[in-house]
Amino acid sequence: MSNPYSEALGATLIDRTVREKIVLVGVTLPGSTDDDTEASLDELELLVDTAGADVCARLVQRRDAPDHTFFIGKGKAEELKSICLAVDADTVVFDNELNPAQQFQLEKLLGRTAIDRTAVILDIFAQNAHTLEGRAQVELALLRYRLPRLRRGGTAKLSQQRGGVGARFGGGETKIEVDRRRINRRIRSLEVELRELASTRALQRKSRSRSGLAEVTIVGYTNAGKSTLLNRLTQAGVLAENRLFATLDPTTRRLALPGGEPVLLTDTVGFVRRLPHGLIEAFKGTLEVAATADQLVHVVDAGAPDPEGQIAAVREVLSEIDADRVPEMIVFNKSDLDPTGAADLVADHPGSVAVSSLTGDGIDLMLATLGDRLRSLTEVVELFIPWDRGDVLASVHREGQIVSTADEADGQRTRVRLSDASLGRLREFVVASSAEGGE
Repeated sequence: MSNPYSEALGATLIDRTVREKIVLVGVTLPGSTDDDTEASLDELELLVDTAGADVCARLVQRRDAPDHTFFIGKGKAEELKSICLAVDADTVVFDNELNPAQQFQLEKLLGRTAIDRTAVILDIFAQNAHTLEGRAQVELALLRYRLPRLRRGGTAKLSQQRGGVGARFGGGETKIEVDRRRINRRIRSLEVELRELASTRALQRKSRSRSGLAEVTIVGYTNAGKSTLLNRLTQAGVLAENRLFATLDPTTRRLALPGGEPVLLTDTVGFVRRLPHGLIEAFKGTLEVAATADQLVHVVDAGAPDPEGQIAAVREVLSEIDADRVPEMIVFNKSDLDPTGAADLVADHPGSVAVSSLTGDGIDLMLATLGDRLRSLTEVVELFIPWDRGDVLASVHREGQIVSTADEADGQRTRVRLSDASLGRLREFVVASSAEGGE
């Protein structure tokens, strides 16, 4: 029998002709300022637009703590209801995370759907997931999000019948116990499916590791230009749009650095402030490529309103997936839009570079810097390879960076930088080694 949640996932890819009207709500809590709240609401408005809806109004409140019933105060909730009636809003979106009880009480008072930032991000991911693994990851995250929100007395509906932002999945109205069993069964099925896919990916990663090539992973805030950079460097031809979360599925391409050494370059899903924990958990298998990389290229939009905040948000996610120990190189992208601002950011972050993935400015410096970074992580070894081992000579030239060679009667003496994987296979030919700094 077909699964209604999977069928709904497919339906999310159909464009809608009528855009919903949305009212945004932000609450300034201790530890943040009104400016922080407005900046976060600006980003939420971009997320809502990406999801396919229009923001008609905003409501902001400052509180010492969230109200346990409505998150905002009862008076503000009544004001919010009046605003919704005035603009004929379809949905209310809170920038703060709502618990299931607050969401239920708000919908009861407002007479319309109330969702939070997490639901909007899940909705966007649902629209942009195209591969088997990406769709399974998004569906798993959304079902985990929906499960505790099944509360409508004896019946439950995973989404409004009309659909809309934050309500793209669902099988209609059924008994709550039946829905819970079906969702839990589907969650277990997806977890098994993703474990199998993770095993396949681990084998692929092991195969790439045996190639001896260094692995470089591009990370960064959503819409920072990661896919455009990958296309500029490798002509990968991946989708690169000026919209949030245009890329969900990782793409790996081979890249030759200026010194001649090849590396594997992988693009990843963009991050965002307060990325839902459920999404991080669901995408953990995909994001492992960052944790196992030799070098991270952290792409930052130099023209963003708060690049430092975006850097911090990305590093927070990297920490969650144990990728914060991987060496990081910051690349300030879109320098063509504000060269002076990009130069100031580079000055504030020693070792970083400014580039324009669109025009190609700064790309040569970025590649040279990346090559230097990778070489600093490798050891220089001296090999003696007999002339009758042409296969080994070819492997060394293919996988490493040659420092010097000297032909002798019985073979070639070669000083070369090699990855750990390559060095392990060629250990029998090693005659000497030296640290990078000892040259």
